[in-house]
Amino acid sequence: MDAVEEWVVVVDAQGGIQFLNAPYAEFLGVEASEVLGRDVSEVIENTRMHEVLESGRAELAQLQLIRGHHMIAHRYPIYRDGELIGAIGSVLYHDTWEWRQVNAQVQALEAEVDYYRQALETPTGARWQLSDIIGDSPAMRELACKVRKIAPGGASVLIRGESGTGKELYAHALHRSSARAKGPFIKLNCAAIPEALLEAELFGYEEGAFTGAKRGGKPGKFQLADGGTLFLDEVGDMPLAMQAKLLRVLQDREVEAVGATRLVSVDVRVIAATHRPLEALVESGEFREDLFYRINVVPLKVPPLRERRDDLPTLATHLLSRLARRSGRRPPILSEAALERLCAHHWPGNVRELENVLEAAFYLGGSHIQPTDLPDAIGARHGDARHGDARHSDARHAATHQSDLSTPASAPESSTTARELHTTPVTLREAMAQAERQLIENALRAAEGNRTRAARQLGIAKSSLYEKLNRHGLLAETP
Repeated sequence: MDAVEEWVVVVDAQGGIQFLNAPYAEFLGVEASEVLGRDVSEVIENTRMHEVLESGRAELAQLQLIRGHHMIAHRYPIYRDGELIGAIGSVLYHDTWEWRQVNAQVQALEAEVDYYRQALETPTGARWQLSDIIGDSPAMRELACKVRKIAPGGASVLIRGESGTGKELYAHALHRSSARAKGPFIKLNCAAIPEALLEAELFGYEEGAFTGAKRGGKPGKFQLADGGTLFLDEVGDMPLAMQAKLLRVLQDREVEAVGATRLVSVDVRVIAATHRPLEALVESGEFREDLFYRINVVPLKVPPLRERRDDLPTLATHLLSRLARRSGRRPPILSEAALERLCAHHWPGNVRELENVLEAAFYLGGSHIQPTDLPDAIGARHGDARHGDARHSDARHAATHQSDLSTPASAPESSTTARELHTTPVTLREAMAQAERQLIENALRAAEGNRTRAARQLGIAKSSLYEKLNRHGLLAETP
């Protein structure tokens, strides 16, 4: 037993050590012969050998901290003639790094198996369905409802939204929920293909069509998507010349490959996506108006993350769990203070930015992610988006006096302030901001600073309250 790589300890029915192999004794800094008969809890910290003796059940692959090292241990009861006479414990991985390496390999193999299983189950190429999209905010529920309504039909769909909002997920979900679900799902990123190659990518080419053309030719995305769905990502970046050819195919449902002399009929549903303002591009002549109307039969708008902050906790938990599965680690816990910072951020990069921020925090932080594990910019106030610090000061000043005015016995100077407030020109936005700030301050006072109760009193989500506190410069002023 001294020659085995695993560390081994054997105890009797009372927990007294009967055997400790040399490698384990060396790590513990003891002489094996000197600890025989001693209670195992006196020699090995955080041991659970007594629990195994009491329950009579084995414990497999349990995490144990010994002398500052996280290890993976097995513990088995020992029976003779049906009677429990002791237990044996072994440390399989002397450090969780070894376990993480093995677990990461297993996770990689599982992911590979899952990929091929999914490929067999969905040979169309569409990976996600509507239930895979994380979000239960009103905006996301409304969007999901609309997707369910339009998916069965064959109308063209234009998915709008800022970069990083997850527009492609909805293209997959539309296909998976449609009558074409068993047909192919083909994707083309219009911004990623050089203009000279885009026509061949879309419509294919015949043998000898150009120098370097593949023998036998090559089908285009439209031919590959026949009977299914073609997803044109970043359609707003398509060159004007190609827009005219795309429009003809959408109108006639016929494709002419490069170098071909005949047209081929295709049955394809087109789903397009863009983050660009197509109406403005139409006005400037950069995007064809007739093509815009052709692809914008059913518009879908994916909301930015800042407009669905209620989904942040669920999204963050999901993303951290996914990172944990990939790396073989346990998912870290996001502290409430860190979540406050996330909820107060403007998220110009949307879910993609959130994913990157959490990935950095996942590797920089420990078992609990704290605000210090997040980038400094996360949760910082945005001057432009919040109307500037000076306006914050003005709003705070006006709101304070407005609070005085609401008091039954107002002092004379409060009356003067009332006249000043009503005679000072303010925009509707400023007046609404002042009123909102006052309502929040009143709710916080009534709730004695408890943000959860204040949010409940205001009838808004706690994450929305954090965003409003940050907007009005109150986040640092409240506990």
